[in-house]
Amino acid sequence: EVQLVESGGALVQPGTILKLSCKGSGFAFKTSDVSWVRQAPGKELEWVSTIDTKFLGYYARSVGGRFTVTRYNPGNTAYLQMVNLNSNDTALYYCTAGDYRKNPTAPRGQGTLVIVSS
Repeated sequence: EVQLVESGGALVQPGTILKLSCKGSGFAFKTSDVSWVRQAPGKELEWVSTIDTKFLGYYARSVGGRFTVTRYNPGNTAYLQMVNLNSNDTALYYCTAGDYRKNPTAPRGQGTLVIVSS
């Protein structure tokens, strides 16, 4: 069974740095892309970033330059480091197994909540 567990969400002030983690199991993590998506209150699910099996990261325009996606295959874990957070980044963040842009129905975890507020 594919499982993904996100963690690291918090209530933070604008401008803060935050790093989310995503631990996967039940699938070949090393040979799978991993994506991050988010859902802000009252809004649709939004693709944020994808890291492929060659460790290349891809980003939505809204987060490019502020977010960095990485992965550590021995630990079956992917990370999303977010800097200069603002209120528009407030959302429930999920990771998915695979490239969400190609497969929006890919399995995802329960999410971790990020609230950016002063």
